[in-house]
Formats: sequence, structure tokens, C-alpha cells
Amino acid sequence: MPLLNRAVEMQVEVSQWRRHLHANPELMFDVHETARFVTDKLQQFGCDVVETGIGRTGVVGIIRGRRGEGPTIGLRSDMDALPLTEITGQPWASQTAGKMHACGHDGHTAMLLGAAQYLAETRNFMGSIAVIFQPAEEGGGGGREMVKDGMMERFSISEVYGMHNVPGLPIGEFAIRKGPIMAATDEFTITVKGRGGHAAQPHRTIDPVVVGAQLINALQTIVSRGTDPLDSVVLSVTQFHAGDAHNIIPQSAELAGTVRTLRPEMRDFAERRLTEVCEGLAGALGASASVHYARNYPVTFNHDRETEFAAQTARSVAGEGAINTDVAPMMAGEDFSYMLEARPGAFIFIGNGNSASLHNPAYDFNDDAIAYGISYWVQLAETALRPR
Repeated sequence: MPLLNRAVEMQVEVSQWRRHLHANPELMFDVHETARFVTDKLQQFGCDVVETGIGRTGVVGIIRGRRGEGPTIGLRSDMDALPLTEITGQPWASQTAGKMHACGHDGHTAMLLGAAQYLAETRNFMGSIAVIFQPAEEGGGGGREMVKDGMMERFSISEVYGMHNVPGLPIGEFAIRKGPIMAATDEFTITVKGRGGHAAQPHRTIDPVVVGAQLINALQTIVSRGTDPLDSVVLSVTQFHAGDAHNIIPQSAELAGTVRTLRPEMRDFAERRLTEVCEGLAGALGASASVHYARNYPVTFNHDRETEFAAQTARSVAGEGAINTDVAPMMAGEDFSYMLEARPGAFIFIGNGNSASLHNPAYDFNDDAIAYGISYWVQLAETALRPR
């Protein structure tokens, strides 16, 4: 099936939905109006079941096929926005100061709604489709909460698929890979305790600012001198807080940052070495350091069979030359990882064209991608649930 004619016809209407969502962004689990918009649409489409409040504010619609009994395939979108002030100047720009859809979740939601409308109209498959609209992807772990809420078991979901737009990838193209496609995202906070005093008498102090500065440099050796160059590991110190006055050496300092890895062994190694380096170096300088290390989203890991199926689906929609099946992993995180830990499935990238980068105040989802996204979802659903 090439690009679905019905998807092309729907593009103007679905773009209007997308722009409405873009103008009314909501954060984390506080996506009540977005979830209400989704729920109303799914009910209008005639979904057999529409459940709300899953994983706090998630929505799931069930569409049963007319070709007989069969498994249930999950298709997932995310709904939440980011705490950014938009600078696009578009007529549909955010109407809420300090909030904007800077990651394209408005487009993801609109495309899956378009696919749900088509699938509810045609029902040309056996079994059922679960369209999953998830809150709090941007740091809140909404995917984890929906899984913990029993979503997979409640709707008997056997496989699950996700999609995310990528700026720089041309419109009409897709990218995917087997195995790790997005990184585990861990966070750390380091508290350095020294001995404060007068800035004119540093010899009477143990300066936590100096210790913290040396820690920043030393932590980089965990990657540059402690890991195989072919392993993907990122360690970034992103915060350094200390002191309140020009003439006082403070009693303590606090550093914070993130670690990104693609393999469980490297995740364990990074956590262990970070603690060892901090405690050892601080101790050598007469101070002390305590580390709070929090494991956040796990690796987004694509299953082999489902990845091959997703790639073939994209190829049938966009053409042989429009699918990269060995894209480099991204070191950003994605909480669809929790769904892929619960069920086999695959996560695919769809091109957003020459746009600003994700999480940038000038970003906007490209509506030209909508017909491709709808076509991919429909083709995937109908092929996965084709009568044998």
C-alpha cells in the first residue's frame, strides 16, 4: 500500500486538530483538556471502548475488527508539552505562556487520531487495535504509569508500537534499528561538604567550590578513559550551585547532571564509577562527597521481529529508498521503553523535514508528515491483524 488516499484527504482536518492541540499545550500528567479532546474524538469515531484515567490521565480506545477474533495490537502516542516559551510566531502558537509543544506530541496525537478514525470506519482486520494516548513522556514516566496500571493485561495487548518525529529527516522518510534505539537516562546529584570561611583566608577552609570544579573534570575521565570508545556513554554535569556572597567560601556545593547509556553493563559501570570518583577525589582534598543516583527511563529496545515488521510497513508506505533500517541510536530518552519492556514491539522515527530541533522554542511539527504517519499506522494495523 502506498500513501493512503484517505490519509491525504484527511490531512487538512487532522492538521486543524494538531494546531488546536499546539495552541493549548499542557504539561506532564496535567493533560486534562488534551485527554478530553482525544476522548471526544474517539467516541465520535465510534470506538468500541474508550477508557480514561489510565496511568492517571492516559486514554485508551479499542477498535474491534470485522474479520473475526484475534490479538490486540497497541499503537501509542504521547500528549504532553514542554515548559518553554514559544517563538515560532505561527497563528496556532501556544496561548499559554511558558508552555509549548516543542517535541511534536501534538502531531503524534493528531496522526494517531487520524488513524483511529480510519480504522473505526473500515475495520478491515481481525482482532482489535488499542490506540494509546499517554501523558507525561517528558520526564514524568507516563508510559511506566500506564503499564503499572495494568494497561497491557486489561486490554490483552500482545504487541505495541510507537513513533516519534525527527527534525532533519526528510518528510516521507522513516528510520529504525533493531536493539537499542534510544538511551537509558539517569540523573545524579552530588553534594560536596567542606569547611567554609573567609574568602581572604582560603588556607583555613576546605573549599567545596574548588573540589566541585575538579570533580567536573575528573568525571569526564569515566567516559574518556574508562569506557570502550565504541560504547555509547554520555556524562554531563549540567548544574553547579554554591555560595551566596563574594567574600565567603561556602560550607558546601551541589552538582547535578545526567548519564546516558545503551547497555545495562555500561549503566552499572557509570553509576559505580561516578560514586567512586566523587568520594575518592573529595576525600583526597579533605572534603566529603555524597552521591544520589537515580535511574530514570530504561533503554528503548526494539525487538527483532517487530522491528523488521515495522520497517517493512514503512517501506510499503514510503518506498524502498525512504527507510533507514540501521539508524544510529539517539542518546535522548523515551518512556515508550517501559511498554517495550512489557511487550514486544518497535519504535520508529518519522521525518519532520528541515525544522528547528526538538525542545527548541522555534520548533513546530510539520503538518506535511501527517499523511505519512496515518498511512503507517493503518498499514501496520491492517497487516498485523490480517486474517491468515
